[in-house]
Amino acid sequence: MEKKATRDGFGEEIVTLGKEDERIYVVDADIGKSCKTTTFAEQLPLQHVNVGIAEQNAAGVAAGLATCGKIPFVVTYAVFGSLRMAEMIRQEICYTNLNVKIACSHGGLTPANDGASHQAIEDMGVLRTIPNMTVIMPADYYSAKKLVRAAAKYDGPVYLRFTRDAVPLIYNENTEFVIGKAHQLRDGGDVAILANGDTVCLALQAAEELQKKGTAARVIDVHTIKPLDVEAVQRAVNDIGKIVTVEDHNVLNGLGSAVCEVAAEMGRGKVKRIGVQDQFGESAPYEVLMAKNGITVENIIAQAENLLA
Repeated sequence: MEKKATRDGFGEEIVTLGKEDERIYVVDADIGKSCKTTTFAEQLPLQHVNVGIAEQNAAGVAAGLATCGKIPFVVTYAVFGSLRMAEMIRQEICYTNLNVKIACSHGGLTPANDGASHQAIEDMGVLRTIPNMTVIMPADYYSAKKLVRAAAKYDGPVYLRFTRDAVPLIYNENTEFVIGKAHQLRDGGDVAILANGDTVCLALQAAEELQKKGTAARVIDVHTIKPLDVEAVQRAVNDIGKIVTVEDHNVLNGLGSAVCEVAAEMGRGKVKRIGVQDQFGESAPYEVLMAKNGITVENIIAQAENLLA
């Protein structure tokens, strides 16, 4: 199975966008090589700003560019782009509803051996609580390219979260994406598995194994956590009523919480949340960290079967 990191999709698409529209800017925080913006800087130097290791400054510069009609993408690691910049995102970007995009690599546990300081496990939860912010995590290389393009066309603040490691290709170059509209990848009437980012491939693998056992699972890629595709969640609750959420993020305030909010207001359904178990990461291989938190094919199957018991 071919694999590519979603950060690679971003790096390629932002160059294409920059050539199509001179309003597209990249504001780097001195880690362009890791975040895949070096080609943009080389080919479009007049649309590139490197503020150095000063993420809060990057947010301010981007806000200023947006007031001049530019479409800036602040690019850094997810832990810095969400937490280090949080006050500036709230006060300077979201409060004024400026057209700034925060494009961050190394989301979730994918920084692996870099350790807890670089593993953004709470970023999407923090930013989804800020008014006017849109929060997106693509599942693969192709969806990353399409959702980056959609974010560039969208008028308002957007947070885009990418993986450092390569993940399996799920879509193709012809698949279309709409911000706020989930993708149903597989249908089934026994259990629904809702995932995003690097966990979508795990959800699909779990569904295949469940099928062998006679259990039909609906798999939904919820690439946009905010605005959540409430209708897709409601359909899963009404049609099936048994839901497993899977995310490379703290189980608190991420995808699982967003789905539970819908189910709770409906007063129906049962939800099992799989994700980082409200604990910091550590220096270890990505697969080890995922397993430690139960973010595995085996645990998805176990939680689905638990709901069906």
